[in-house]
Amino acid sequence: MSKHWYNTERVRQPGSVILNAWRAEHGPETVRNKPPVQTSAQQRQYAGAQISRLTSDWNAINTSGDSELATSLRMLRARSRQVCRDNEHAKNALRIVANNVIGSGVGMQATVSTGNGTLKDKTNTAIEEAFEHWKAAERCHTAGKLHFHDIERVAMMAVVRDGEVLIRKVRQVFGEDNRTPFALELIEADRLVDNYSLAGNPENGNSIRMGVEVDKWLRPVAYWLYPTHPGDYQFSTFQPSQFIRVPAEEMIHLHVIDRWPQTRGEPWFHAALKRMNNIGGYEEAEIVAARASASIMGFRQTPEADDPTNGIGDADGIEDGDRVTDMSPGIIMDLAPGETFTGFNPTRPNAAMEPFLRHMLRATAAGIGCSYSAMTKDYSQANYSSERAAQLEDRALWRVIQGWFIRTFRARVHADWLDASILGGDLDIPDYYTRRPKYRAAVRFKPRGWSWIDPTKEVLAYKLAVRCGFMTVSDVIGLTTDGQDPEEIFKARAAELELMKKLGLVFDTDPGTVTEKGQMQPTAPPDGAEESGEAEGDPGVAKAEEGGEPSPEQSETPPKGES
Repeated sequence: MSKHWYNTERVRQPGSVILNAWRAEHGPETVRNKPPVQTSAQQRQYAGAQISRLTSDWNAINTSGDSELATSLRMLRARSRQVCRDNEHAKNALRIVANNVIGSGVGMQATVSTGNGTLKDKTNTAIEEAFEHWKAAERCHTAGKLHFHDIERVAMMAVVRDGEVLIRKVRQVFGEDNRTPFALELIEADRLVDNYSLAGNPENGNSIRMGVEVDKWLRPVAYWLYPTHPGDYQFSTFQPSQFIRVPAEEMIHLHVIDRWPQTRGEPWFHAALKRMNNIGGYEEAEIVAARASASIMGFRQTPEADDPTNGIGDADGIEDGDRVTDMSPGIIMDLAPGETFTGFNPTRPNAAMEPFLRHMLRATAAGIGCSYSAMTKDYSQANYSSERAAQLEDRALWRVIQGWFIRTFRARVHADWLDASILGGDLDIPDYYTRRPKYRAAVRFKPRGWSWIDPTKEVLAYKLAVRCGFMTVSDVIGLTTDGQDPEEIFKARAAELELMKKLGLVFDTDPGTVTEKGQMQPTAPPDGAEESGEAEGDPGVAKAEEGGEPSPEQSETPPKGES
């Protein structure tokens, strides 16, 4: 007998029978609990590129560096400045970079030489003295406020904080007793018209990227500036329609390029801004909780139940609902009958706050590029080996940045200043224009160095490296001093030794007189003493005078075993 077509169980199900059957097989609950089926393409995929329910909120878009900066640069710059104003660790990190990269200023030594490599001392001295004269604030800065080394520090700090800085070369004489038509103007990145972009100019084919006009090779052609700082609204009238076009040859645009093409620079704090803001919020919450906990001393409990119909005349003579308690240091409280006092034991400050903040600040220091101990001044978790490793790693980074700063700023400024000094008459070099490239390149910049971490070991290591020819004394001076000139050190050392000799003073610091062990150096024999054998201190003569046998060197008869 065949089964009846009418299914009573299916008819009794609520809703659509067909939809319920589809949900049972393909519904979200079934799919969520079913193990994912990977195709062969997915199996060959990088783990960081896989898309699953665990990475569904990880959204990433492939855009150019300029496209990302165009939408974020203004806010990044504003927030970076805010944390450098209000966060003590960010402000200290800013100082650390400026102190280690610039220090008291990048020195300069002229190295003009003849065809055979002999230095022209007179010409080099004239160049160095002229540059030293021009470095004064009233001559090198258009506003007359910043010394040249102050310009270096302010520019480096702007690159770290804002991501970039503009330095305009103004070919004009500033200050008294100055004939060099050359000065520098510092311009903050806000004055670049970063919301001004143009895909292509039909006249010359140039495009404008966030205020920077570039050619088809993305080489800067000009910079478009606001006439005044757009945030300086309290002291000037802002006219956004009046833009200033400055040719690229008049401008030095300092910024670190991480991607190409990248027309503008990003603040160095960009990777740590969110974390630093969270640190500030967490610290504020902990302080508020600690203050609230410290304000509560305890609780007084009373069994009294006042009659609500009778406001006055209760046992304590106080109106219902009132609490009157005077607390002062050293007080002894008298409790009413039946009352008890329970002290409040707050759990603030949070004991886990310090390790948590240490973890957060380590990540912040890594994002900025300096060590945790240097940024926070916290050396409690460090030992000699770890701190030495951190300092060596930091110094390697500072040297890289020093090289970048010298290439992009100091070398260009020196070349333009040298041209202006010759043109203005501050320097007189007859063959300058016939050998102009060589004169412009004949310079050695001296960034700051660092003192010894372990002087006993490192001095011996450098000494051995010099003796083996791996490095020179000038290299050691450059690595371990604050940009001092080796030539000046050698001259000062020679003058010091001459003065000591003149005054009849003998110190351990004179290797020509005293050995490393503090003993006097042997006196050189007089002329002809070796032939006569009468030199003072000669070991063979001494033995002969004492009746002993002369040494083999002084004996005419060879020792046994020699023919």
